[in-house]
Amino acid sequence: MTTTTLAVLVPLLPFLGAVAGLLLGRTAPGFVRPLAVLPALASLVLAVTVAVHQGGGLPIDSHTELTPTGSVPIELGLHIDGFAALVAVLVGVVATCVQIYSTGYLHDDPRYPSYAALVSLFTSAMLLVVYSGDLMVLLVGWEIMGICSYFLVGHYWETPEARAASLKAFLVTKLGDVPFLIGLFALATDAGSFRITRVLGTVASGGLHHPTVVALLLLAGVAGKSALFPLHTWLPDAMAGPTPVSALIHAATMVAAGIYFVARLLPVFQASAAAMVVLAVMAGVTMVGSGLAALAQDDIKRVLAYSTIGQLGYMAGALAVGDRGAAVFHLLAHGAFKALLFLAAGVIIHASGTNSLAAMSRMKDLRTRVPDAFWTMTVALLALAAIPPFSGFFSKEAVLGAAEHVATGHTGQAPGASGWIVLVTGLVTAVLTAAYATRLWLLAFRGQGAEAPDHGRQPVTMTAVLWVLAVPSLAFGLAFGPLPDWFDGRDLTPVLTTSVLGTGLALVGGIVTYGAWRHTAALAARVPLGAVAAHPDADAGRVEAEAIASHEPVYGDIAQAPDPADPGRLLLGPLHRHAAAGFHLDAVYSVLFVRPVQAGATLVRFLDREVVDTYVRAAGALPRWLGTAVRRAQTGNVQTYVSALLAGTVVLVVAALLVATGA
Repeated sequence: MTTTTLAVLVPLLPFLGAVAGLLLGRTAPGFVRPLAVLPALASLVLAVTVAVHQGGGLPIDSHTELTPTGSVPIELGLHIDGFAALVAVLVGVVATCVQIYSTGYLHDDPRYPSYAALVSLFTSAMLLVVYSGDLMVLLVGWEIMGICSYFLVGHYWETPEARAASLKAFLVTKLGDVPFLIGLFALATDAGSFRITRVLGTVASGGLHHPTVVALLLLAGVAGKSALFPLHTWLPDAMAGPTPVSALIHAATMVAAGIYFVARLLPVFQASAAAMVVLAVMAGVTMVGSGLAALAQDDIKRVLAYSTIGQLGYMAGALAVGDRGAAVFHLLAHGAFKALLFLAAGVIIHASGTNSLAAMSRMKDLRTRVPDAFWTMTVALLALAAIPPFSGFFSKEAVLGAAEHVATGHTGQAPGASGWIVLVTGLVTAVLTAAYATRLWLLAFRGQGAEAPDHGRQPVTMTAVLWVLAVPSLAFGLAFGPLPDWFDGRDLTPVLTTSVLGTGLALVGGIVTYGAWRHTAALAARVPLGAVAAHPDADAGRVEAEAIASHEPVYGDIAQAPDPADPGRLLLGPLHRHAAAGFHLDAVYSVLFVRPVQAGATLVRFLDREVVDTYVRAAGALPRWLGTAVRRAQTGNVQTYVSALLAGTVVLVVAALLVATGA
């Protein structure tokens, strides 16, 4: 087979697996698991083969016109460069691991067949985005992922949280997709084609008429899909779905699509200095805000969700300084350790037997009960905190190094302001990332919450996947040496200045968090639990004094109360309450958008019922009244009919005489 044929099969096989899974899910349940795992595994093998053939060299291009349009043509095409080849491998690895893991995690779920089919369709859509050489075909995969996320996030539709989360994810991403679609049309109009190579050629020749407007329209869609500020609020709520879905969305699909799109069309954004600064500001706010929010969350999956938002901010920051090699490098490294983090969290939740035990304040004695999750999650958290030699260190330092080069004027790929914004916020986020990673590890594996019931040993399909993903989480960072050709030939060797600063700040964040945890743990030993549970946001010292003075009793049990040894409360102080609520951005959106829309809907409903329906009812009332009058004349009495006939005859005779007399 040619490389082009193999590349076509990469997204096609999961699609066929999804169709077969939906058709055979009920009639032949024994085929469901093979149809879930085997297409993803075959797609992974083919994606690796395509990457080897591409070799980081010239892109593989192939185009066939889909249908005559009379104006801008739409083509089925492939454009596979080094970035596409590597991202497709990442998607294949994570999707295969998620499908294998799900066979154990959702073993007794009655809706597993539809779930597995949707995961396969999700995978196919992302691979279509990765390999597509035409923007309209890319948009098809982009939108299919949106509807798949709606169904998968709402998998547990019996719960109101899942229903609300799926609807929110769909609406927020669609809010960004509307300007995104307009931007695509504007881009294709200037280029005369939706083909990516022609669009980039138009940009290179200066043929893009309104680069700032087009770039900002596209950034709106990217912000929604990749959960960047200000359209990031759907991602933490999406944790209501099954944990393997969270791993898939956060590591290799959906949120990675926006970053990958900007990386592929980076010259379009570089054509506008204003757009690059806007992207840098979005990245900076996303990084710092999500870091603070993660430090205040109690649910382990929400911590990881805000962590994903922060790491997407790093990727967007690399793009804002014009370095797509660093952005994709961090995307790949992050995909490995974030998938591992979510799947390890799933092992913890599965061991507890209920999703409600995702609260870290309720965890106890997990090191011995889930040793596989303990060791692999430790590796992933070290990678997340960018501690050398784990993969996150190399990829994050590539981002900071690129920002430092732009900030100091060593390269003109982006405005200097973008470099300073990304560098400063990136270093601040390094502290916050290490802090919430340390806090998660301490509360999850050394916490003093209630001991959850032990549901036995986890299936090997779940634990084996953790160790598979631990390998790239530990070693993929070293790929900056042997794989430079896949990253535009960019030298991704860590820069000494940012390496020392980033690692030093990460160590400071981890050490300070550990010290705060020791302090709060010692304090919790002297304070009745009820006092802390009743005043979770109060100053620890004041709570201790008031509890001792009033002899406040212990009420409630520890499974219902927040962990009194939570270092996040001490570190954030009065900011904790606001950070835990995501800085009330949802409330702001409710005031600015939701309530006005609801008020408008109420007004429309009133006008429809009281004004429009009045005319409709009147139009129906007149014939009804006429019918009533005619019906009353139809008495069925022959004498009445004869009398009316005679009266009518007399009237006609009189009228005729009057007319004759007048004449």
